Amino acid sequence: MLYGIEFVPSDPVLKIAHYTKLAEENGFDNVWITDHYNNRDVYTTLAVLALNTNRIKLGTGVTNPYTRNNAITASSIGAINELSGGRAILGIGPGDKATFDAMGIEWTKPLKMARESIETIQAFFSGKKVSYAGDCVSINGAKLAFKTGKVPIYLGAQGPKMLELAGEVADGVLINASHPKDFEFAVKQIKAGATKAGRDPKEVDVCAYACFSVDKKAEKAVNEAKIVVAFIVAGSPDSVLERHGIPTEAKGDIGAAIAKGDFGGLMGLVTSDMTDSFSICGTPEDCADKVEGLKKIGVTQVVAGSPIGPNKETSIKLIGKNIIG
Repeated sequence: MLYGIEFVPSDPVLKIAHYTKLAEENGFDNVWITDHYNNRDVYTTLAVLALNTNRIKLGTGVTNPYTRNNAITASSIGAINELSGGRAILGIGPGDKATFDAMGIEWTKPLKMARESIETIQAFFSGKKVSYAGDCVSINGAKLAFKTGKVPIYLGAQGPKMLELAGEVADGVLINASHPKDFEFAVKQIKAGATKAGRDPKEVDVCAYACFSVDKKAEKAVNEAKIVVAFIVAGSPDSVLERHGIPTEAKGDIGAAIAKGDFGGLMGLVTSDMTDSFSICGTPEDCADKVEGLKKIGVTQVVAGSPIGPNKETSIKLIGKNIIG
């Protein structure tokens, strides 16, 4: 099992560098930095992390092909790969329609956009001149002026078709989920895609990009996870809620509380069933048991995503000592 950790660059970059160095010292394999227009730039952040670490791999978690041209993405992550001595990973996905609406960017054909983007970025990594005429992506003889090296590409995916695509074309798949039920479904789709492409499914790193919260006191850890879980519930398709036995009307109630900014009321709406279904949280022993359950299903990397715990430094050390070992 590999272990990753997610940081959101809403914090100053040097603070994230401190957390990342601590994660490296505590045995984490990968760090994933989110890419949203309202936070600090993902590649600037990764460059600073590259200069402050020695071993940990550095990934975008995840960028998207709507806000950046694929040639720019290939150049940016290629520069991080060079700067870090070959430690870069490109996490890419279709992103969130609501974010693009706010930016005035049209969000169309996400499945096709993901496939065509991965194919063109892989072509840039090959060092050749790239010409590509797709439905969503068009490149007319562009070529990078430096060697990027081979950068693994991980696809952010949840729906059945996107998961299948990951099995076909990606080195790994980042799945925003925490529960074995979701991965029973996901692993089947990834295997189907790999088989379709004539690949060994074991070539694909299956990552549980989980809402994670750990503390020696279980209640503190669970309470810290509740806001993140609330947003997950509000954004989940009805089919996912039904899979976990959560009433679909709960999504409306939680969504209304989020819209009003009623975070106090929100805490009371998040049930233990929701935190169990959509997070890995509790004591180190609780979290270790859940990680073991995911491993049995076929998960090969667990990413400790937001909030990580009530105190990030303490939680990083607890994961390193009690879960990574």
